Amino acid sequence: MTRPFDDATRRNIAARCARFGRLPGSEPAPALKRAAVAIALIGADESAGETALLLTRRAAGLRTHRSQWALPGGRCDSGETPVEAALRELHEELGLALEPGSVLGLLDDYPTRSGYLITPVVVWAAADAEISPNPQEVASVHRIGLDAIEHADAFDFTAIPESTRRVIRFHHDSGTIHAPTAALIYQFREVLAGRDTRVAELEQPVFAWK
Repeated sequence: MTRPFDDATRRNIAARCARFGRLPGSEPAPALKRAAVAIALIGADESAGETALLLTRRAAGLRTHRSQWALPGGRCDSGETPVEAALRELHEELGLALEPGSVLGLLDDYPTRSGYLITPVVVWAAADAEISPNPQEVASVHRIGLDAIEHADAFDFTAIPESTRRVIRFHHDSGTIHAPTAALIYQFREVLAGRDTRVAELEQPVFAWK
């Protein structure tokens, strides 16, 4: 399905997010720390064109999850809401300064094996938004067209001996992306299709458990 980067698409996605039956948020277990990521929607190229989401490759020098695929985001500061954290991290990592009015909706919280409870925040960037990655945190930035995540074989599921839960994988031109990122993008794909699909039980690969 073609989704041009225009106001009609923004309103359509906002409406889908509003209809999404998000599970009620709750305080994380003591072992879990609050975090947030941005599913940032932008033009697929500098001339706008179709709608894409921003995906990053984490810098190789980071202490944890180095060189892994990720949505822009990070841990919530003390007293900070997930929306505030997602917008702050988007600015710190990619130089995108967005206002709260750019938020289209929130998806379900996802508990990670590494001890975080991630809230995905769907945001809409302006057509003329400029991206300036912070090299201390981001090795590269990629615009993934929404048609790529809506493709029938974009995602698959496999099993690992270490868990009874299904491992989700997202396939695109640059390789294979795993949960939590793959799970969050998958739920967003389902929201676009008007489906309330839960992803908290989708497993991460063992290398992401730390």
